Amino acid sequence: MTLSIRNQLPGTITSVTTGEAMATVRARLSGGQDITAAITADAVTDLKLVEGTDVQAVVKATEVSLATGPVSGLSIRNQLPGTVTSIATGEAMASVKVAIDGGDLTAAITKDAVAELGLAPGSAVVALVKSTDVSLATA
Repeated sequence: MTLSIRNQLPGTITSVTTGEAMATVRARLSGGQDITAAITADAVTDLKLVEGTDVQAVVKATEVSLATGPVSGLSIRNQLPGTVTSIATGEAMASVKVAIDGGDLTAAITKDAVAELGLAPGSAVVALVKSTDVSLATA
């Protein structure tokens, strides 16, 4: 299956915590960072997700926010440091490519945000992704 979702990061599950309806699944990405996905308990069962399972963490570009440094005081679990590699700017929106250890991310943010954050190739950023915006796929 081919997806239009730009962000597909390989990793291995390190923990699964299942509740009555939802579960949190933590995976170690190939670059060494951890990412948490909040998915349904049914998905954990259907995909047979257990510690050691290889997965792809899948995130739409519109669900990736960018900050110019580490952010505290947020409930957002996934904060991945990286460096801007390119920016394609349109009339209202921009596509910002970010190199992280072991991969690349694309963030779709407003043109105004690019300007306000002073983003340019080489800028250090932190990609922020809510755990509820992370999907998991298996082979």
